[in-house]
This record gives sequence, structure tokens and C-alpha cells, in this order.
Amino acid sequence: MFDHFDFIAPWYDRVVRLPVSSRLTELLALPTAGALLDAGGGTGRISAHLKPMVGALVICDLSLPMLRQAQRKNRPFTVQARTEQLPFAENTFDRVVVADALHHFFSQRAAIRDLLRVLKPGGRLVIEEPDRDRFIIKLLVVAEKMAFMRSRIHTMKEILNMVAAEGVTARIERGEGFTSWVVADKNHRP
Repeated sequence: MFDHFDFIAPWYDRVVRLPVSSRLTELLALPTAGALLDAGGGTGRISAHLKPMVGALVICDLSLPMLRQAQRKNRPFTVQARTEQLPFAENTFDRVVVADALHHFFSQRAAIRDLLRVLKPGGRLVIEEPDRDRFIIKLLVVAEKMAFMRSRIHTMKEILNMVAAEGVTARIERGEGFTSWVVADKNHRP
């Protein structure tokens, strides 16, 4: 099966030049001495900026060519895996970020469930996605379908509901541009 990300990996960082939002850093409650998982992190475009603010960084992605680009850039610990079946123990990470990637996962619900499984109690998950409620993003949905990508861009409310279905408190944070976030805090066990 053709994978767009395997194909574009060598050029991805030159083509995708979206700035890393300082709002993302704020929503992740960084800095932290703990570990950060960048799920669907590809070339490390986002986490390269976050690495100095965390104790440890792991980038997980399905595309090996994208992970190779991340290794060349900032030498993080990389893991090739589906986000729906992460190869980490429960309660491993203090912070988890999914930046502009959830819509590419095979099963968003299963991915959210596993991301929350590996998040420590008291940890935070931040999902950054194109805000489907904005007209320009509706055009992006059509463009990605025409390019035969497997993308499924959900509304922020739908993503919030997927997180809430796992019993985790979450909220939507709207951005000024085309991006918004779902922020989830995993409660401490009683």
C-alpha cells in the first residue's frame, strides 16, 4: 500500500513550514522534568522545539522514513509503531502530544485510548488538529480525499467526546488560526 509519508519524508520539513505555536508549549504545561511522547511525530518538526523543555523525548510514528529524518535532525529516541498499539507500559509518559496527526491514524478512538493508557496519572495529553469547523479546513478535507489519503478530520467536539468516553476530563482550546486543541488531564488514582 502506498504511504504518502514514506514518499514525502525527505522533503517534508522543507514543504511543511507551519510555525510551532507557543500556545502548544503553554497547553502542554512545559517545561517538565518528565518524559514527552510525540505520537505521530514524523520528522520531529514539533518536538525538536519541545526537546529542551522535557527530561526525555520519544517520537513514535508509523513511517520509518519520517523517523529517519527525525534522527538526522535532533537525535531523539524514535519508535516505529501504530499509535493504536503503542509498545510502552502503562503510565510511562508525563506529557503526550499529537500535533496535526490524529486525522491520519487508522482508528482515532483506539489511538486516544492507547495514548491515555501510556499517560501517567496527573499527566496531560494535548491533541492539536485542524479545526474542521473552519471553512478552509473543510476544503482541506476534500483535498486530502482527492489525494487518496486515509485522513479523517473530526470536529474538535468529536475529538473531545472520544477523550471523554475514556473517562478523562478534557476541554477544547480554540486557536486564532486554523488549529485548535483538545487538552486532557489524566486524574490521579484515588
